[in-house]
Amino acid sequence: MSEKNLNVAQNEIEHFNEQASFWWDENGPFKTLHHINPVRTEYVKQFVDLNGKKVLDVGCGGGVFSEAMAKSGAEVTAIDLAEDALEVAKLHLLESGLEVNYVCQSVEEFAKDNEETFDVIVCMEMLEHVPDPQSIVDSLSKILKPDGFLFLSTINRHPKAMMFGIFAAEHVLGIVPKGTHHYEQFIKPSELVTGVEKADLQVIDVSGIKYNPISQKTWIDKTDVTINYLVAAKKA
Repeated sequence: MSEKNLNVAQNEIEHFNEQASFWWDENGPFKTLHHINPVRTEYVKQFVDLNGKKVLDVGCGGGVFSEAMAKSGAEVTAIDLAEDALEVAKLHLLESGLEVNYVCQSVEEFAKDNEETFDVIVCMEMLEHVPDPQSIVDSLSKILKPDGFLFLSTINRHPKAMMFGIFAAEHVLGIVPKGTHHYEQFIKPSELVTGVEKADLQVIDVSGIKYNPISQKTWIDKTDVTINYLVAAKKA
C-alpha cells in the first residue's frame, strides 16, 4: 500500500495530533479513556494470560492501553499514524518506566513483515476512524499467530450511539473531544462479526461496555451492545 493510498482519513490524524498533549491528563479530554481502561484490560485478561505474550496494540494513540498491557507483563509493540501522539507515548515511558516499542506505520504495511508474529492483538476505538475497517481486520488476521487472540472495540451504528456517544458525550458533557466521532463511520456488531469471520477468525465473545459519566464507573454488559462494544476472536 503506497503512502498516498494509506487506509486513513487525514483529518482524523490531524484531530488526534491536535489532542496529543492531553493523552495522559486524567482530567482532560481523554479522561473517559482512563476510566474504561481497567475494564478493557480485565476483559482481555479473562481470555488470555498476558504475561510473556507478544502483544500488538493497533491505533495506540498516546499509549494508555499499551502501557496497561505492558504492566500486565506483555512484550508490547504499538503502532499508530499520529506522530505527535506517538511522541507523547514515548515520553510517558520515561515516567512509567515501562517498555513499549512504538512504531509509526499503518497496519497494512506492518503486516507485510510481521505475518503470524503476535500472540495477542488489541485494536481499541480505531475501526470507526478509518475508511476501510475490513482492510484493518484482514491485516490483523495475517499478523496474528495460530491460536492467537484478537480484541476489538468500536461503536455501534445505533440511534443511542448518536444520542449518547456523540451529542451527549461531545456536546453536552464534554467528556470526549468534539469532532472525535462520526455516526456514519460507526459499525454494527453484525457487520464486524461478519468481517472478523471473513478474515478466518472465530468470534468467541461480543459484549457491550458501559460507562456512567456521573459516577465514572465502567462495566461489561453482555446483553446491551447498542453503544460501545467489544469483540474477542481467536485464530485457528
